[in-house]
Parts: sequence; C-alpha cells; structure tokens
Amino acid sequence: MKYGLIAGNGDFPFLVIEGAKKQDASLTVVAIKEETDPRIETAADGSVKWVGIGQLGKMISHFKASGVDKVMMAGQAKHVQIFSGSIPDVRMLKMLWNLPRRNTDSLIGGIAAELEKDGIELIDSTYFIHEHLAPVGVMTKRSPSEIEAGNIEFGLHIAREIARLDLGQTIVVRAKACVAIEAMEGTDETITRAGQLAKGKLTVVKVAKPDQDMRFDVPVVGPPTVRIMEAAGATCLSVTAGKTLVFGRDEMIGLANRHKISIVGSGSETI
Repeated sequence: MKYGLIAGNGDFPFLVIEGAKKQDASLTVVAIKEETDPRIETAADGSVKWVGIGQLGKMISHFKASGVDKVMMAGQAKHVQIFSGSIPDVRMLKMLWNLPRRNTDSLIGGIAAELEKDGIELIDSTYFIHEHLAPVGVMTKRSPSEIEAGNIEFGLHIAREIARLDLGQTIVVRAKACVAIEAMEGTDETITRAGQLAKGKLTVVKVAKPDQDMRFDVPVVGPPTVRIMEAAGATCLSVTAGKTLVFGRDEMIGLANRHKISIVGSGSETI
C-alpha cells in the first residue's frame, strides 16, 4: 500500500510524516506553494512535489504516477486563498463550477470526489497519529472555574451550531455572552479579535462538527493557541475530545500551566 499526503500549513504534515515513518509506511508528499513550510523538503523521505493551491490536476497526476492508493490531507490550506489571486487549473475550475456551494466541506469534498475518479481514496487525516487526539477531561493543573464551566456549557451549544452550518469551529465567550465567532479568518484571528473587543476572562470553545469527517478540517490546537489566548486575556479552552488534534502537547500544557490557563477535553455532552 502506498500513501500520499497533501501537506498544508502548520505542524500537522510533519507529524503525519513522523507517524508514517514509525509505521514504515511509504508516503508521497505534495506540498502547497502558498501554504506549506519549506522544511517539508527535509522532513519527507523522498522528493516533494510542489503545486499551486489551484493545481488539482497536477496534484492528482503526480499521485497516480507515484502509484498512490490512499491520500490524506494534513494542515490547513485556507480556502480564502482560492478567492484571492490563485489561478486554478482546468480540473479545479470544473470542480468549482459544479459545487452547490463553496464552503470548506464542499470544497474539500469536491477534491475527494476528483481523487476518487482516479481510483485514489481520501482517508482519515489522523490515520498515523491517533495518539495526538485530545482526551476527555482536564489536561492542565487547573480545572475550569464555575464561571468558565458555565461559559463552556453556553458556548458549546452555539459553537456546535456554527460548526453544523460549516461556518467555523470556534466561539469566544465572556460571562455567557458571545464575544467573537469564527468565520473564514481562522481560530487564532478569532481569539485575537475577541481580545481586542473584551480583553480578560475569556473562554475559548473549539468544537468538531456534529458529524465531523475525520478526512479533513479536523480541529487542531497547540502551543500557538495558548500563546494567543494569553495575549488576548483568555483563561480557559474547551476542545472536542477524540476529534481534536493536540500538537506539541507537553509544551502546550506547560505554557497553559505557567499562565494558569485551563484546558479541557469536552465529550458529546456539555460539562
């Protein structure tokens, strides 16, 4: 079995490469010029194929030529890029033209369908790294306070609804009031904006979709999340257990403990 990786930004692709190596799996890497860290060249076992974010045909042709059977996506490729100057190839244009809408699920679902036409299966992006999924319960020294627990319960209901609508994954709450809701800008920018609007005593609630497709758009947190929270005055983070990837867990928890930030993995029910 030969696997392929579509590498976006951040640490996610590097952890997939590391996980594949641990399992002695052959991995063909395609990197996105507008998104992927150039260090991917060193991390990957073989050569890396670089493509523009709109070059779907070129990407699929490379996987086919490499004998790839199954592909995973790792790392964000902000779909705002598609609407801000990228030049899609013919295959991407046809795919975009046939989409009923152009949100994240539709865009990546369209790519999955194009891969399938060529006999390539898009699989769970956490296939090689299940150990990085968030556990249920408190991960830090400090548990959520009564106020923070109330914010989480309030925020989970709203966050799950915006996730169901595929608008975003994150909501920032203060005193059971919405301060900021994520759209196309991403989690970090949402937290930063919340800090500008109401700095201090903020609770960040990040969720998976109710029917989260683990092949793509899996929620991710890590040390940068905690740094941005600290700068914004956020004191608590709730993530969906079992469906959120926690990268650099030891560093992240260490930073959170240092800044007295509570991090909790919430299950399917409110806490």
